[in-house]
Amino acid sequence: MDSLPDDCVSKILSYTSPHDACRFSMVSSTLRSAADSDLLWQTFCPSDYRHILSRALHPHTLDSSSYKHLFSSLCHPLLLDGGNMSFKLEKSSGKKSYILSARQLSITWSSDPLYWCWRTVPESRFKEVAELRMVSWLEIRGEIWTRILTAKTWYAVYLIMKISRREYGLDRVACEVSVAVGEKVQSGKVYLCEKDEKKDKKRRMLKVEEEEEIGVAGKREDGWMEIKVGEFFSGENDEHVTMSLMELGYQLKGGLVVEGIEVRPKHHHHS
Repeated sequence: MDSLPDDCVSKILSYTSPHDACRFSMVSSTLRSAADSDLLWQTFCPSDYRHILSRALHPHTLDSSSYKHLFSSLCHPLLLDGGNMSFKLEKSSGKKSYILSARQLSITWSSDPLYWCWRTVPESRFKEVAELRMVSWLEIRGEIWTRILTAKTWYAVYLIMKISRREYGLDRVACEVSVAVGEKVQSGKVYLCEKDEKKDKKRRMLKVEEEEEIGVAGKREDGWMEIKVGEFFSGENDEHVTMSLMELGYQLKGGLVVEGIEVRPKHHHHS
């Protein structure tokens, strides 16, 4: 490959991934110059990067002196749309992910301070989070169009949340979760909160009833919890995706803190 012109090598490397290109740059000086070229890194940047930058809350924090620097900047969370959405690229693949803030979601009764309160917490990436005070009708919906995602990619959807000390009723019933793309709907059940002493009893009951597996929340690196809502395939066409979590029974519930919904590339080994 050393005898090929730089632009040819860059073209070949564009069929690999950002991770592979960085590894190739260590092989030889010829490969390094091709692997660092603007021509190559422009192909790894999202095709709509100008539109994304135009929506950035703090565009001055981005280093766009070269496409490689721009790619690297976009691998860090970037607040968009007045700070109500977060965007970033996955470093290894260049695939896009988004977090919709609680303000971008449709949360039933969230404008009534009797049922929900909006507050600022230092650990959130967004200006406000929604905390459930008391409600029996719990319904959270989000939507996204696949045109803003990476095509031909499986995505997983997660509710980013915490349980406050004032929690009650959340461990009593399983919530329905679903992801719908056009006519295709995938649904399941999750527990927002599990009390330790109830875990074993609940598992035994599930085995007896032979129900489908019920999801539970797991810890995130950023200190929040997340619970899987579902997954979908982002194809070539622009499709409307709706994501929801609901529990519409008579059980009174409180103490759920909602930061947002994340839509990120799925990894088969751990999603």
